[in-house]
Amino acid sequence: MSEATLARSDEVPAEVAALEARARRIETPCGDGVMVWRVWGQGDPVVLGHGAQGSWMHWTRNIDALAEKRMVIAADLPGHGDSAMPATPGQAGISRALATGLREILGDALPADLVGFSFGGVAFTFLAALHPDVARRVILVGCGGLDTPVGHVDLKRASGLKGEERRAVLKHNLLALMLHGEDCIDEFALWQLVANARRARLNVPGLVLPDRLTFILPDVTVPVDAIWGEFDGPHPEPEVQEEVLRRFQPETDFRVVAGAGHWAMFERPDEFNRTLIDMLDQPLRKLA
Repeated sequence: MSEATLARSDEVPAEVAALEARARRIETPCGDGVMVWRVWGQGDPVVLGHGAQGSWMHWTRNIDALAEKRMVIAADLPGHGDSAMPATPGQAGISRALATGLREILGDALPADLVGFSFGGVAFTFLAALHPDVARRVILVGCGGLDTPVGHVDLKRASGLKGEERRAVLKHNLLALMLHGEDCIDEFALWQLVANARRARLNVPGLVLPDRLTFILPDVTVPVDAIWGEFDGPHPEPEVQEEVLRRFQPETDFRVVAGAGHWAMFERPDEFNRTLIDMLDQPLRKLA
């Protein structure tokens, strides 16, 4: 992918185009427009939710592995990607759009396993609490909202920059926020950072930080498990995050992906896929 392609986020990389070509695209009501979902495979449904300023493409390196045995449903969350803003900007409005869509897509196949990355995990936890009929379990991936110290994330502005100077700032931002290893920064990761951010309209921080996840976890009646990158920058020290989650569900299955940063499923996809598939294959834990 060339520098010119990186500058033009509307030019879709081949790996995205190939996944899109195999997907069923479904639109459901969301605010004054629609929420867009993409579906692959058959079997028990697993729903994927992306992070803030992201889109369904956060999961491009995981969809095929999951779709070998599952129906995979990847959302553009309200106010992101191709989806409209929710009717109301809070978690209740987001949950309503999600629940409406999943009921329309899955019907009697509900409830589904919900796997949410960062903001997507918080959104799915609210969904499970407010609309319990749609959720079978929730798996959080590197989520905020646990009222734990936020890591130092030093982001720089790339607007107005060009060429190698712009590229250097984008790489810096990926390392500061999303990835741990510089060797994992490829042209696709840089393209996603730009393309997703340009289409994100929802103001997310107040929907997550500092403690929105701890606020809603007491109301969740299904198992909540978690996967964390060993070197998650925004939400560091996985053992601290695990301790907080276990206050709500002592039997939480908490696993760490070695060598990964915040965007663990992109940086270490093989290990992440094995971990997630194994978690999904576990018998559903009964809550006390």
